Amino acid sequence: MLDRVPGSWSSPRGRGGGEMSFVSLLPLGQLPSFKDVPNSEKQSLFIKKLNLCCHQFDFTDPTKNIKEKEIKKQTLVELVDYIASANGKFSEVSMQEITKMVSANLFRTLTTPPREYKVEGFDLDEEEPVMDPAWSHLQIVYELFLRFIQSPETDAKLAKRYIDHSFVLRLLDLFDSEDPREREYLKMILHRVYGKFMVHRPFIRKAINNIFYQFIYETEKHNGIAELLEILGSIINGFALPLKEEHKLFLVRALIPLHKPKCISMYHQQLSYCITQFVEKDCKLADTVIRGLLKYWPITNSSKEVMFLGELEEILEATQPAEFQKCMVAERALFLWNNDHIENLIKQNSKVILPIIFPALERNTNGHWNQAVQSLTLNVRKLFSDYDPGLFTECLRRYEEEKAKEKEVKSKQEATWKRLEEIASAKATSGAAVLVSRPLSRQSSAV
Repeated sequence: MLDRVPGSWSSPRGRGGGEMSFVSLLPLGQLPSFKDVPNSEKQSLFIKKLNLCCHQFDFTDPTKNIKEKEIKKQTLVELVDYIASANGKFSEVSMQEITKMVSANLFRTLTTPPREYKVEGFDLDEEEPVMDPAWSHLQIVYELFLRFIQSPETDAKLAKRYIDHSFVLRLLDLFDSEDPREREYLKMILHRVYGKFMVHRPFIRKAINNIFYQFIYETEKHNGIAELLEILGSIINGFALPLKEEHKLFLVRALIPLHKPKCISMYHQQLSYCITQFVEKDCKLADTVIRGLLKYWPITNSSKEVMFLGELEEILEATQPAEFQKCMVAERALFLWNNDHIENLIKQNSKVILPIIFPALERNTNGHWNQAVQSLTLNVRKLFSDYDPGLFTECLRRYEEEKAKEKEVKSKQEATWKRLEEIASAKATSGAAVLVSRPLSRQSSAV
């Protein structure tokens, strides 16, 4: 581990050390620069510099090992330049030493410092992220590894022996880092590992899937869900058609349930993009996705409802007419009629939709407490009236008939109860014990 921070990160036992152990690696002082040695010695010097950079320091004390920290930093910069300018295939020994140095510096246990989580989940938008004090070294190590993965001189068939499943899992563990700078580098690196090492692709997808499962069903706490979803967005975009059953199961079992956690606002944009990608590739999935949205619909949180409605609009944008017939039009989504594509779909299916929503439209028009909802409802009502006046008139006639029947039934019930009360009153006067209680009246209220 690089640069242990007490109370935040812990290094493997036996790591770390003082000035003497670092200087002992430099019997003649700082190692020479690559430009100062002949080509025949550069490979050997490269290995020595990698071994030197396996040593870690404690960055919690800025006055400690100042010279040694600077030597290591400059050495790391030299290594980055050497890898970036490589003009021959990296040897297997070099690959082994690179991954060893990267592992020694990056892989450590991440311990989240105590936080006061909000009722709606952990609201980190209002809290400053925890920055790693060793970032001046960590950043260069990440840059070095990124250049190594990207390099055309890196043979994936050889490198996979060292960048194996265990290495990938430890890399994924780091996505829970509090430092957003670290997560950004991890996102770039994992995306390139996925692209370069085809043999690892199913494993990476499965490992991300497991992270999501643990987050959804156990912890609801993870710092890197947004970054992982961003990587997945690119991966899903590259899925070949027709979609494999494995990919559809991933949508149903992992992505849709990600709407459940209370902290969804932290990653909703990336999640919505991933799900829309699926619908664009296979419009038949729209029905499954919308049913999933309804299952996790945040009925008690208006701000999250707005997010869900936005996602619903994007899904409907990607929906074909045949699939749209399976979708339930929500009364709360009146503003979706402002979207031309969705409006056309609704018009094509007006004979099915209007009879279903007409009672809700009339209730909103005649008595909704919110002026904005009333206004939106009137717009939708006019749209249907203009598009198919005959259908609209028929729906209005049926609605008025139903209301008249309800009124008639209510009047008869009132008359019956009034008569019963009169009978009860008469019997009470004669001394008979009678108890008559009116049931609570049922009143339709606008939603």
